[in-house]
Amino acid sequence: MEMTKSRLAIRLSQLDTFDNAKEGLEQYPTDSEIAASVLWEAYMHGDIKGKLIADLGAGTGILGIGALLLGAKKVYFVEKDAKAVKLLKQNIEKPSYKVSAGSYEIINDDISDFHKKTDVVLENPPFGTRQKHSDAAFLKKAFETAGIIYTLHKSSTGKYITELAKKNDFAATNIYKFDFPLKRTMRHHTRRIHRIRVSCFRLEKPKLI
Repeated sequence: MEMTKSRLAIRLSQLDTFDNAKEGLEQYPTDSEIAASVLWEAYMHGDIKGKLIADLGAGTGILGIGALLLGAKKVYFVEKDAKAVKLLKQNIEKPSYKVSAGSYEIINDDISDFHKKTDVVLENPPFGTRQKHSDAAFLKKAFETAGIIYTLHKSSTGKYITELAKKNDFAATNIYKFDFPLKRTMRHHTRRIHRIRVSCFRLEKPKLI
């Protein structure tokens, strides 16, 4: 059955996610509809099928698994939290996903210790509200890893993101805006769902001719 954007969103909605998210790590699960939108845009840009991809701060694996469903050659899932990795493994081993063992590698480590080169980076990093500049650390690692990056950030930090990209010889080719649902998964959350403005930046390093 041919994969469509709506079918992808349904498949991603079936993945297990955090029961008790860790506040210090800003473990905000990526909404399945938003993940499908980001991945579909990447797919239409030719940035998924047949590509080597790094999912940095992979969490429970929604972005990387979605990339595999869209035909990625191989995905490196990089995640330091052991509980998240356990859920990631449960998700990727679901029989209904039919993901071959050779098409992915799960790396239970900090992103700073990941040194492989890939074609594309996918990431939904911490927004940097609990641990200052944690989002910048993810961006800097992404700049070192691939020439194309899809990265999610609070829309209010857009100027900072684009300037940091420019300093590292990357340009924002596309910006996709979303109302990102933060579900009540942490102690300080008072509402069942709180929505914030989030943007996905497609950053690309121009190739030298």
